[in-house]
Amino acid sequence: SPSLPEYFVVPSSLADQDLKLYSYSFIGRRMPLWSWNHPNGSALVRMANIKDVLQQRRIDQRICNAITRSHPLRSDVYKSDLDKCLPSIQEIQAAHIKLKQLCVNEPFEETEEKWLSSLENTHWLEYIR
Repeated sequence: SPSLPEYFVVPSSLADQDLKLYSYSFIGRRMPLWSWNHPNGSALVRMANIKDVLQQRRIDQRICNAITRSHPLRSDVYKSDLDKCLPSIQEIQAAHIKLKQLCVNEPFEETEEKWLSSLENTHWLEYIR
């Protein structure tokens, strides 16, 4: 994948041939990336969606097992689908445009009464939180 870094962490229990084979299953060939470690052993792994829904469970389970085996405390993997709980890039861009319009283009004296509600309606603060 041209969008992945040249070097990245791969769980030792995941064989190279599995890694190459699985890479074709991910959208944009974006294999899971071990992005961050916490001193307590927690790890953050980013992973793109798997294209083939029939293979999704098998591949997902294999990769999660490899991550668990490589984890210092053998902790289970907690998965969160960020597509469902985070705004899209288009929503963030639209919120930023609304914020700029509110702060730059509109005279404050005319909008002072409803400024806070207008700010809330941009969703900008919600997204950056």
